[in-house]
Amino acid sequence: MMRIKWKQVSRHAAMIVFSLVMIYPVIWWIGASLKSNAELSSPNIFPAVPQWSNFTKGWNSVPGYSFTHFYLNTFTLEIAVLVATLISCTLVAFGFGRLDFPLKKFWFSLLMVTLMLPGQVLIIPQYAMFHQMGWVNTYLPFIIPHLLAGGAGGTFFVFLLIQFVRGIPKELDESAKIDGCSWFGIFWRIVLPLTKPAVVTVMIFCFLWNWDDFLGHLLYINSVDKYTVGLALRMINDSQAGQEWGQLLAMSLVSIMPATVIFMLLQKYFVEGIATTGIKG
Repeated sequence: MMRIKWKQVSRHAAMIVFSLVMIYPVIWWIGASLKSNAELSSPNIFPAVPQWSNFTKGWNSVPGYSFTHFYLNTFTLEIAVLVATLISCTLVAFGFGRLDFPLKKFWFSLLMVTLMLPGQVLIIPQYAMFHQMGWVNTYLPFIIPHLLAGGAGGTFFVFLLIQFVRGIPKELDESAKIDGCSWFGIFWRIVLPLTKPAVVTVMIFCFLWNWDDFLGHLLYINSVDKYTVGLALRMINDSQAGQEWGQLLAMSLVSIMPATVIFMLLQKYFVEGIATTGIKG
């Protein structure tokens, strides 16, 4: 009995030490966001006198704008992308998972091929196409592809949802048809509510990937008035001759909070969605 307890204690101790090692960069990040430039070279993790002004000054460090404006831009874009993704991906997944139509296997194979295509290959042709359409310096290059089940991770979202939809008993469809329900009614009243864990998983992935899509925002957004949080952080780095690193670290720390909070709130659904889609054929 003592030997078993000792193994459990040693195992937990090793996990705690490993966790501390992994979380050390975040702890240093928090401490550095409260330091002045002179203290950044100090070996101490936290400063002797915390510079809380790094957060207030950093929030208004971009001339003519505050980070409130950039957060509103980012959330506006995120909400539009999320709505477009959920509408398109759930409908496409329902079609592949429930309906029979000509060349269904061919179109599904084509979907899988696009999933394997590296995103870097598409950057230049997509930019040329959107530039000809006059969509540069707008949010349309992010919203419209997601409205067509494309964009960052769109094909993966469709594939993930298809696996979940296929696991829902088709007897429910037959019962709904007997009651006079249309295909859209089956989708809206039966399939969509039962795919809640997978839908929440898609929402989390979509939010995180688009929140961190610095390259896409850098390519298509040119005016400061439309900048997102990531681009605003780059302006802090470029707009000051004497760089205030504490302000930059403070704003970058604040920038990860929305994604962190959303993941923590929806973690239960995220784990459930990943687990259930992984066992359904």
